[in-house]
Amino acid sequence: MDPLNASLAVSSSGLEAQSVRLRVVSENLANARSTGTTPGADPYQRKTVTFGEILDRSSGIETVEIKKIGLDRTAFTTEFDPGNPAADAKGVVKYPNVNILVEMADMREANRSYEANLQSIRQTHDLISSTIDLLKNPS
Repeated sequence: MDPLNASLAVSSSGLEAQSVRLRVVSENLANARSTGTTPGADPYQRKTVTFGEILDRSSGIETVEIKKIGLDRTAFTTEFDPGNPAADAKGVVKYPNVNILVEMADMREANRSYEANLQSIRQTHDLISSTIDLLKNPS
């Protein structure tokens, strides 16, 4: 595989991976205060994304892939709120193990990585276009 197409393949896999990461972070943020549906039930559990690399044997390039979307095993936060429908017999409500500051930082990082991959694709496209123009008009 030529270097320009390899660059496009690597950047494309990065775009896809960061897109999934942004979706998971958005889901975490949307459920940051979701409680269980019955008294004492566990609330939403934060999701995490694990990346891996995969070798395309035909082209010899390594790209990024989503290895796993897992669950964060840290403890849920609790609050005393006996009037809440999700409160257990002691009046304690479990809330998700989602830290909004961590999620916002993760979102910012994923967004920047997405933009970097997008910029790489744009530059590769410009190089391919310039090469084609040179071949058309060899002056």
